[in-house]
Amino acid sequence: MDKTKDLKVFISNRDSICDECGVEFGQGALITLTKDRKVLCLTCSDLDHLIFLSAGDAALTRRARKYSILSAVVLKFSKALKRNERQGLLVESRALEKAEKECLAENEVRARRRVRAAERRAEMDLNYIKQFAERIRKLYPGCPSGREIEIAEHACLKYSGRIGRSAAAKEFDENSVQLSVIAHIRHVETNYDELLANYYDRWDAREQVKDAVDSVLLKWKIP
Repeated sequence: MDKTKDLKVFISNRDSICDECGVEFGQGALITLTKDRKVLCLTCSDLDHLIFLSAGDAALTRRARKYSILSAVVLKFSKALKRNERQGLLVESRALEKAEKECLAENEVRARRRVRAAERRAEMDLNYIKQFAERIRKLYPGCPSGREIEIAEHACLKYSGRIGRSAAAKEFDENSVQLSVIAHIRHVETNYDELLANYYDRWDAREQVKDAVDSVLLKWKIP
């Protein structure tokens, strides 16, 4: 990936609506802008699995960016300066953890992990996660052990903090579960993130990995 050209994510300065899924989000939400200036939430941008690393520690940022296949610069518009100011970076969880191990003392690494875990727990509906994971295991008995929890947690975080999200967003119907499983497979089992990092349109990238996704999906349906 050419790191001189960054994917960009913006911190919204007003309430808005995703032009693709119609979900409302408030001021301070992370969004992307399409070429025709449409607003997309991170879920529709396929970036919602990334973790925010705030600016301030240059060495940590540099290493996390290096190890993350997919990353995005986070910007916020400054009314005083009349320009976008860099706030941090979105990176993959594994990349951030590897960078922290190299840059920080072990006790500080553990402390940061505890903080992130506490933040995730505060946003999660544990009962929802349990039920969603059970539904995944029932529909995809061949899913590797523990993955159903990972997928369910992401599905829960995906809908947290949104304004006026529909009840249908958290249903356990087969289609909703399949969409969550497919999204996980794209990011974890294929080179989809690498394609996004190389500026493929997400629909073109999805088409590129479709056969690989279908193959994994079929295997997971078999006990």
